[in-house]
Amino acid sequence: MAEKQTILTSDGLKKIEQKLDFLKSVRRREVAERIKQAIEYGDISENSEYEDAKNEQAFIEGEIITLEKMLRTAKVIDEGEISTDVVTLGSTVTLKDLEDSEIFEYTIVGSAEADPMEWRISNESPVGEAILGQPVGSIIEVSVPAGVLKYEVMDIKRHN
Repeated sequence: MAEKQTILTSDGLKKIEQKLDFLKSVRRREVAERIKQAIEYGDISENSEYEDAKNEQAFIEGEIITLEKMLRTAKVIDEGEISTDVVTLGSTVTLKDLEDSEIFEYTIVGSAEADPMEWRISNESPVGEAILGQPVGSIIEVSVPAGVLKYEVMDIKRHN
């Protein structure tokens, strides 16, 4: 089975590369040192420091594998191909909630970069999926567990 592509912006690619480098060059050494110190305490069969360090090592190695896979399958969004006519991956979209007139600005990114706290939503999320391909002025309805949300696409621009 083919691996799923990881869609990234150029910023997202840089962040993943930096995180991978940090894990490999800093965190691996720190955990190896913790394991070494725990072994020096003696019997490792009942050594909680050793167990904690080994668990952290496994977590870090798992994260490294995940990030390496993301980079291997990465498709970087070409900033020049981001449309301002319709919502596409990489677009920054201004939405108006038609129920309470609240205005939101989201950047549409691949799921690997999604971070709602940073106003970066996935193209696979309910709102992201609903607004993809929509031009300015479109009214969209998004089904969520709480009901149906209605938004108007107010503006589309390239992410800075």
